[in-house]
Amino acid sequence: MSGDDRQSEEDRQRELAREHKERQAKRAAEQTAKARRNTLIGAAVAVVVVAGGIFAATTLVNNDPGEATAQSDPSASTGVLPEPTPTPTRTGPVTCEYKRDNSVPHKFVGLPPKRPSKRVLKFQQMTIQLNRGKVVVDLMTDAAPCAINSLHFLSQKKFYNNMKCHRLVTPDVSGVHMLQCGDPQAKADGKNPTDGQGTAGYIYADENIDIPVGKGVVFMTQPGDAAGLNNSQFAISLSDENIQIGAGYSVVGMVSEGMEMLQGLAKDGSDLIVNEADITGDGGTTAPRDPVIIKRITFS
Repeated sequence: MSGDDRQSEEDRQRELAREHKERQAKRAAEQTAKARRNTLIGAAVAVVVVAGGIFAATTLVNNDPGEATAQSDPSASTGVLPEPTPTPTRTGPVTCEYKRDNSVPHKFVGLPPKRPSKRVLKFQQMTIQLNRGKVVVDLMTDAAPCAINSLHFLSQKKFYNNMKCHRLVTPDVSGVHMLQCGDPQAKADGKNPTDGQGTAGYIYADENIDIPVGKGVVFMTQPGDAAGLNNSQFAISLSDENIQIGAGYSVVGMVSEGMEMLQGLAKDGSDLIVNEADITGDGGTTAPRDPVIIKRITFS
């Protein structure tokens, strides 16, 4: 091979290496974007919102929109659940606004009361009894009274009883690790095209949104890049890898019991059913092969 031929071959190899590196970078960027999309319940909701913005809903919490919320340390990745920062004691009434929403599949059982009762505002724990075991959540009631009022109302109506959790994802599938529940229409069978879109037929505004969704965080989910459209669906973060998602979701509490069981629900993608009929097109309904079913939710 002549010198010119060797030089040409070296140039070609360098060009191929450069193209390969560019493709890797592009795939990494796409995976990060997909991980962000997949934490939500799907973009196919007929509501126009500003991406990443804060929805201008009029939920009033102690008539003080600037009130401090709980914080967590996103650098804590030791597997030990961080203690939520105490929030100031409320001195006035809490008023919530729940708005009817018929734009998605839903099961309407009524609207929660606008004024959470004194009993609700004193709740410290939520217990989710699954067919696979018990999950105890230490609540941030002062910081998220309207979300907890909604969850309690629906639990009293037996809304969550015998409901399948429609979505379980592992890092090898979506770059995140979490369990998502709360769609009353979900089949969790890998076939239903609207899994992940169902709600209780109403929405309400954000609260306690400054906490990154690290391991153990329980938060309300929303469609697409929406804000202020909380509903019946919630998710449990199963890994500190989810901190990449950032904050912006209504956090209701932290898992204090049952985390080991939750992390064992699926070892990897082989334990999941990918719904090819998912109309959102982003894998938003990757269901567990061994169904995860809510038997009931209680508060104390």
